[in-house]
Amino acid sequence: MESHHLDTGKRGEVIARNHLEGKGYRILDSNWRHGKTELDIVALHGSILVFVEVKTRSSSWFGEAAAFVDERKEALIQEAAAAYMTQKNYNWEVRFDVIGVQLAANGSFELNHYEDAFF
Repeated sequence: MESHHLDTGKRGEVIARNHLEGKGYRILDSNWRHGKTELDIVALHGSILVFVEVKTRSSSWFGEAAAFVDERKEALIQEAAAAYMTQKNYNWEVRFDVIGVQLAANGSFELNHYEDAFF
């Protein structure tokens, strides 16, 4: 089960990265860790530093993937983002996005990109 979960998550992150690059984002980091928190994707979009949380599901039984980013997760991501900016000596305009990827059994997917999802 754990292996399937990791495979699903990695596939969603690849789909999300491809989506972002296709929209002109420059990926700076993937899976950057601060303590137990991981920043899935860190990218530049113009002059904006964007922290992207990717949520992937292979079933819609429990709702849309992006709905799984709650206030606690938002706070952890914000804390990790502050540590990232300190370590990299960045002082950019910042945005927090969420990308939900819904995988279908036939190999297709649906992607929803929520820009400025929280702050």
